[in-house]
Amino acid sequence: MAGGNMAWPASLEERVDRLESLDAIRQLAGRYSLSLDMRDMDAHVNLFAPDIRVGKDKVGRAHFKAWQTDTLREQFTGTSHHLGQHLIEFADADHATGVVYSKNEHECGAEWVIMQMLYWDDYERIDGQWYFRRRLPCYWYATDLNKPPIGDMKMRWPGRQPYSGTFHELFPSWKEFWAQRPDKDTLPEVAPPAPLEQFLVTMRRGTPAPKMRVR
Repeated sequence: MAGGNMAWPASLEERVDRLESLDAIRQLAGRYSLSLDMRDMDAHVNLFAPDIRVGKDKVGRAHFKAWQTDTLREQFTGTSHHLGQHLIEFADADHATGVVYSKNEHECGAEWVIMQMLYWDDYERIDGQWYFRRRLPCYWYATDLNKPPIGDMKMRWPGRQPYSGTFHELFPSWKEFWAQRPDKDTLPEVAPPAPLEQFLVTMRRGTPAPKMRVR
């Protein structure tokens, strides 16, 4: 979701609404983790907009429930998702974007897989209720608990070929940082601060979201 020139609400009513929306969205992320880990699929899919897109040509919570159920049954015995920082910015009163860090553990048969990732989220308020409009998982690593994911191809699931995640692809600053070789004798330039409600959008710099790879 692109950021606009959203100003901080001026009236007391608008300010209270913004604070209540921030809390509701943070609750949404917490409910996602709990419902997923406890395998309450109805509670889980109802966190998403009724017309949520599933794959290329399917729409609706029933399709999402079927896909999510199959994925969990086939790959994981148990999971635990531990949330970290949650940044939220508003495009308008009913649309917001967020980034949520998540440290996860997965029981995969005889192996215990740990993971570090973040979610790039779009939120929408529909009939007074906040929902996920889209949730893009961006992975840094996944590996057996006893095998540190040093080197490339950090996504290392049991029985699958290693592959790269999209943890750093979301933000172009990662590649820029390693590509630069600044002159230590020259003071670097500092860009102006991001406008209000556009910190995340500014960090993205207009780049497209990376393709989601189903784990």
